Amino acid sequence: MTRSSEGWGGPDGAVTEVDVHVDLMCPWAYQTSVWLRAVREASGLRLRWRWFSLEEVNHVEGKKHPWERPWAWGWSLLRIGAWLARDSAEAVDRWCEAAGRALHVEGRKVHTPEVAREVLAEAGFDPGVADAAIADASTHDDVRADHERVVALGGFGVPTLVFPGERALFGPVVREAPTDPDEALRLWELVTGWLEFPALYEVRRPKTDRDWQQIGERFAPYLAARDWPTIQREVP
Repeated sequence: MTRSSEGWGGPDGAVTEVDVHVDLMCPWAYQTSVWLRAVREASGLRLRWRWFSLEEVNHVEGKKHPWERPWAWGWSLLRIGAWLARDSAEAVDRWCEAAGRALHVEGRKVHTPEVAREVLAEAGFDPGVADAAIADASTHDDVRADHERVVALGGFGVPTLVFPGERALFGPVVREAPTDPDEALRLWELVTGWLEFPALYEVRRPKTDRDWQQIGERFAPYLAARDWPTIQREVP
């Protein structure tokens, strides 16, 4: 099979960069981010962290949008990321990794201002970054622009990967991130292989009771730290 060269980053047809739209509150997106960092380590893949708000996509009519609140759990963490992204790709990567680990591994309430400041300090930032990001209304604009980009592409959740040429894929949705270099790269090959088939929309593995038990065990830190119920909407 010969791949079309359109939108592929390397001379051998390999994808060399991807925009990763995440909500830092999502445990599935966290696992995908861990996997993608392993791919980056093994291949030099260029990751660009971008945003999508589960609070907004699950917005209930009559309630405030996240940008209308002084502090909104997931949205505010994304605003901190947007602020740091203006400094460097390394800074926003460090924040996403630290915030994700705090919630999804350590079970800490990073969605609160106090813990967000603690995690910033632990990651080597001035904890005042949180206040600066929230004081700057333009960080709302940055997050909304990324969110609306995904919606315009037909997206509905995280993780959403956007490849060169504005080609979007939802997923992969994994319980445990493969971090062994060979395994991480194999999954990357499978995921990017979907780009060769624009008429292929969905393949899903049914979840058994045992799967749900293992998911609960893996996501236990997140489940203990969260202050909101899970909202399950039908996927378009």
